[in-house]
Formats: sequence, structure tokens, C-alpha cells
Amino acid sequence: MERLVGGPGVYICDACVGVCNAILAHEANQAPVDGWKGWESMTDEDLLASLRGNVRSVDRAREGLQARVEELRRREVSWSRIGESLGMSRQAAWERFS
Repeated sequence: MERLVGGPGVYICDACVGVCNAILAHEANQAPVDGWKGWESMTDEDLLASLRGNVRSVDRAREGLQARVEELRRREVSWSRIGESLGMSRQAAWERFS
């Protein structure tokens, strides 16, 4: 992983963008992007080596999400509105982010 791409409330690493593109290309019956041959083509060592980068990406995404929720609460946005935006109940949002 070299870069983390951010969008509205979401982060994804550059390696995962490539994987997503390959999956979408495969689903559209196109040639795979960058020669992606699927998870089965990767060795156990390759998959294990990718875990650390994936964990860092997930941690960064969680930190970004937490920071946004904290800013919304600082602005006195209700837990109901936050939960609705996240696709969860007010209670679930409060339990996860407070």
C-alpha cells in the first residue's frame, strides 16, 4: 500500500482500488485490470503479506469516521441524524461512536 484514497466518509488503499477494478472488470466480462487472476492465484505468503496493509487501511478509515462523527457532535448534530446517515439506528451510532 502506498496511498490511501479518501471520499465522502470512506477510505480505500490504492492496492484495494486495483482489486476492486479487477473485480468489476471481471463481472463485466472484460479482461482483468493489471492481470488480476483472483485470490486463488495468490500464495499464502502473498495473502499474509497483504494483511498488515489492510489493517492499516481499516484503522485509518475508522479514525477518519470517528473524527467526522466527533465533529458532527461538536456541531450538536443529533445521534438520530448521524445514525440515519450511517444507515443505523441512533442507539447503534451512539454505542459505536460515543
